[in-house]
Amino acid sequence: MLPILLKTLPFFALIGVGYWAGRVRIFPPEAVAWLTKFVFYFALSAMLFRFAANLSLAEIFDLSFVLAYLSATTLVYLIAMGVALFRERGLEEAAMEAQCATSGNTGFLGVPMLVVLLGPAAAGPVLMVLTVDMVVFSSLITLIITGARGGALGLHTLRTLAVGWLRNPMVVSIVLGLIWSGLALPVPAPVNEFLALLGGAATPGALFAIGASLAGRGAERLGVAGWLSFAKLVLHPLAVAVAALWLFPVDRAAAGVMIAAASLPVAGNVYILAQHYGVAPQRVSTAILISTAVSILTVTAVIAWITG
Repeated sequence: MLPILLKTLPFFALIGVGYWAGRVRIFPPEAVAWLTKFVFYFALSAMLFRFAANLSLAEIFDLSFVLAYLSATTLVYLIAMGVALFRERGLEEAAMEAQCATSGNTGFLGVPMLVVLLGPAAAGPVLMVLTVDMVVFSSLITLIITGARGGALGLHTLRTLAVGWLRNPMVVSIVLGLIWSGLALPVPAPVNEFLALLGGAATPGALFAIGASLAGRGAERLGVAGWLSFAKLVLHPLAVAVAALWLFPVDRAAAGVMIAAASLPVAGNVYILAQHYGVAPQRVSTAILISTAVSILTVTAVIAWITG
């Protein structure tokens, strides 16, 4: 495990540098917001497009892979919702806690780190996990909260979801890259070098932004946040491992990438959703803080296991 820790440590050290910069106010919240936008709209989008444009649809989409990840994640989602409802929390809070338990930081942490640690072949499975998370589970919480608030789940809601997908640069980058690949168009050398140069900023930029954003988070309701962190860092990858290795015929290497992606800490966009809907933002913030800190050890352990 020590050799893997030494490989993952630089990634988490970048998060730590960002956290320090945020704490001492060298990097104030306004700067974090703009850096996050640069990574989200430019650097990470360039990286995702380049990955997708150089892969075939068959290298990304595999039905067994999708079913394994979808079924395992749904199970953990239902467990987290059930625990929240047993504690007599409302349906909205239960859905937000379930989102914490299943939505990993695949975009900002998983894509840059796992492709480096597990090799270029990890790009396809990571993109598939990211797509399922964004299209299925980010949509699911919107539907649940809209329904819980008495809203009509009609064409307006579906239109809102569709517009949200179209405005998400990660979704657009992956789709455009797959279209480019599907048309068998070569990526011109200058364009490929431009995408590589811009996409190269995604890894340090995203990790630094994660750390800096954590600096402004306080810790409250540690018991619940601790449970959600446990669900995300332990239950989720465990359920995915069972589904991918024993229940569905998933390629062993792809299954390992899926398990590693499931072991990632709570995604920062869950906090954005919590703030937007006004549902347990402090609880979500604390879960992000705890899970990111603990993931230094848990993600390392998972990667050591799948590569051992």
